[in-house]
Amino acid sequence: MRIAVIGAGVIGVTSARELAADGHHVTVFERRSSVAVEASFAHAGLISPATLTPWAAPGRPGQLLRSLFGRHPMLRLSLGGPTSASPGWLWRWWRACAAPAHRANRARMQRLVQFSRERLHEVTASLKLDYERADGHLVLWRSAADSASMAPTLSMLHDQGVRFNTLDAASCLAAEPGLNPATELHGGVHFAHEEVGNCRQFAMLLRADAEERGAVFRFHSNVLGIEPGRHPKVTFLHQPHDDTSLLASHTETARTVGFQVTEPLNGPETESFDAVLVCAALGSPSLMAPLGLQLPLAAVHGYSVTTPIRHHEAHPDLGPRSGVTDQRHQVVISRLGSRMRVSGGFQLGGTAQSRDRDELALLYKVLDDWFPGAGRLSQAQRWKGARPMLPDGPPVMGASGVPGVWLNLGHGDAGWAMACGSARVLANQLAGRAPGIDTEGLGIERLRH
Repeated sequence: MRIAVIGAGVIGVTSARELAADGHHVTVFERRSSVAVEASFAHAGLISPATLTPWAAPGRPGQLLRSLFGRHPMLRLSLGGPTSASPGWLWRWWRACAAPAHRANRARMQRLVQFSRERLHEVTASLKLDYERADGHLVLWRSAADSASMAPTLSMLHDQGVRFNTLDAASCLAAEPGLNPATELHGGVHFAHEEVGNCRQFAMLLRADAEERGAVFRFHSNVLGIEPGRHPKVTFLHQPHDDTSLLASHTETARTVGFQVTEPLNGPETESFDAVLVCAALGSPSLMAPLGLQLPLAAVHGYSVTTPIRHHEAHPDLGPRSGVTDQRHQVVISRLGSRMRVSGGFQLGGTAQSRDRDELALLYKVLDDWFPGAGRLSQAQRWKGARPMLPDGPPVMGASGVPGVWLNLGHGDAGWAMACGSARVLANQLAGRAPGIDTEGLGIERLRH
């Protein structure tokens, strides 16, 4: 089959590679200049099946209201911007925060992320991929209250047979020797079978493998519309621009995402395919709305700061060994080779161009609390990215109900953790095979209720 994939984030790239591996002729349309340039660019890199949970959860509406008045809140509401949550989105999100809905959506995400991690390891081993990664995830509790807040999750994980070790403060310091012993530490929980990895490096390696299998990547190609049917058509405009220099900055005022458009080389072009797969994240609603499908996607922005790790022969344990999460502030510090990345923030709405100084200040504070002096902050790369979030949490995958058009989108802040599994499920479905996991609640029918 000739298949068009729209979007070259980690979801689009993994999908293109799986389809090419199945023998399809794949063409990827991407408006930017490379793969994994937007939401996949500089997030935490954490693959954490045990702690993965829908953003819609019990107690979250109250957090959102308190965020309007608190300082350094974990959750912020920003009104305005092209990808802000609509009243309808907020209503569906509020309903999904109910405990029964949360449990169902968490189970759906857990099935997918477990399958995805297995597929990630299969692909990595079979292709002998070499990218920055490390095993282990340590969640730190600053106080007994932090421990108590995680108790229901740990009880559920225990019932599910998930392996983890509850640690006291001394054991946490032994697991991560670089931690600052002067910071208040009550204890923590260690997930030895979880991991962190460089999502963008992985996506670039997978792009190369997909191209070796015949996939074609058309960058600077802005898809204008889809004509559904037995042989769906994609209309696109080749429009060169320069975006790589503006992705991240060493200043507080530079924009995080943007591009300078030049005149298109030619007018719009149209090509026919046997199927079209939409992986365009926040660009998907505008493509699907003319086809009669309203996708309730909103942007939940997050921040990261990536810095080289200082090297001292007398202090070889500077920085984290793998992934470390501050439970109170919901900030992740990840080891990526010779660098570390501190990530956090949940800003509902707003734009990728605006910066919240309080969010960045919180990342620096948490980094200094746990690993003071470990980073070369003068060389720090700051980034803000928009996570394409459906109101209830899980992504939507499979046939769209529109002839010839398929979907793989809405993974929110878990795109990296779910990418390989989502791609394999979609490729199986498109080929008419069994998907590989139970896909209940992961199809478009869920959004039609």
